Amino acid sequence: MLRTHWRGKAACAAAALSVLALGLSGAAPAAAAEPGPVRINEIESNGGSPGDWVELVNTGTTAADVSGWVVKDNDNSHSYKVKSGTSIAPGGYLVLDVESSYGLGSDDEVRLYKGSTLIDSYEWSEHASTTYGRCADGVGGFATTTASTRGSANACSGGGSSQGAWPGGSSVTVADASNAFGENLSGLSFESAGVLWAANNGPGKLYRLVPNGSTWRADVTRTLRYANGSGDPDAEGVVFTPEGLFVATERDNSKSGTSLPKVLRFDPSGSSSNATAEWNLKPDLPSVEANSGPEGISWIPDSFLTAHGFRDERTGAPYSPGSYPGHGSGLFFVGLEANGTIYAYALSQGGAVARVATIPSGFSAAMDLEFEASTGRLWAACDDTCDGRTSTLAINAAGKFTSTAVYARPTGMGNFNNEGFAIAPTCSGGHKTAVWSDDANDANHALRSGTLNC
Repeated sequence: MLRTHWRGKAACAAAALSVLALGLSGAAPAAAAEPGPVRINEIESNGGSPGDWVELVNTGTTAADVSGWVVKDNDNSHSYKVKSGTSIAPGGYLVLDVESSYGLGSDDEVRLYKGSTLIDSYEWSEHASTTYGRCADGVGGFATTTASTRGSANACSGGGSSQGAWPGGSSVTVADASNAFGENLSGLSFESAGVLWAANNGPGKLYRLVPNGSTWRADVTRTLRYANGSGDPDAEGVVFTPEGLFVATERDNSKSGTSLPKVLRFDPSGSSSNATAEWNLKPDLPSVEANSGPEGISWIPDSFLTAHGFRDERTGAPYSPGSYPGHGSGLFFVGLEANGTIYAYALSQGGAVARVATIPSGFSAAMDLEFEASTGRLWAACDDTCDGRTSTLAINAAGKFTSTAVYARPTGMGNFNNEGFAIAPTCSGGHKTAVWSDDANDANHALRSGTLNC
């Protein structure tokens, strides 16, 4: 999958940056900027995958265009240029694989430039045992992290943004028969404790899954088409709602090189392959690669949003469902693979789309979203790009969804390409079932199951 990765850094005073610039061999001093929203956040100089990398973070409230920015080490002849058209969402992270241009040494430095202006820098005298990262993200000083957290919040000891252990059982079991689904199983969503929906992204399909002993099996399989009966929707995310099944798609697989981000609605009780309605998100979303569009989708009822003071960024006031006639009884939250940002939409009759809020997930890629109604938490899941981490978000006093925690994957699960994540709606013995779907069908299994504490 084509992905961009993201993260953050803290500020040095302008005078200190100037001093660092003066030490460059044979070079005139670079102009130094006052600390801005884009910072260096984490540095991998030894043993990274696919090599050495530098992570940036945008601490601001609007997207930051970093097209053409340059990252150098302590040698002016070593230069990595950010591709044109690259931006970092507010609160988002961008990982730059600098080893495609040069390697970072044990006694080295990373410098970030916008033109001739030195934006940020960090120097070290030996490799970190893990990585060097800001604690807390984007605003703190650099320290050796407790773990490499490429594309997500830094793991810091003694304070700052940190990663916690998975809040449930450590063991994970396979939850499907061998090669039951093959590759391309993506989003997941529970209809009830005994019915789980799964989306397949190529060819576009929906599976209705029911328990089969300790595993899940498909009792209904539907090949998907657009509302006019044509095409092959690349079904990446699915959510069951009181108003039907809604599927997030990146493109039409029959025209795989063209981005076509849409949300499609299907009748869960019907047998038709055709969508009953569709909404085109392309005019609203940033331009992305065809295979880096909407990956995750969730739905949150208006009753919850209004009760918790959710703020409508379009109006600048508390969210009022009446501002969006014909949108149903809730908002849709769509996660973008390309930048990890979550977009909240009112999807109204006739295909009308209105963005209500823009929310950083804290990850470089938002692969699935899950609203846990019993706790009011919106979960964001990343895949092997972020080592299988999940984060939780909740509405704060300002009415915005903000990150409340970042969790490692269960210790019993490998770093799989998990593109789907769902939590069962009911508790048993103090635990809920959590299910992950593995797009790569590692070890011939696409579904794995674990537990989450109630």
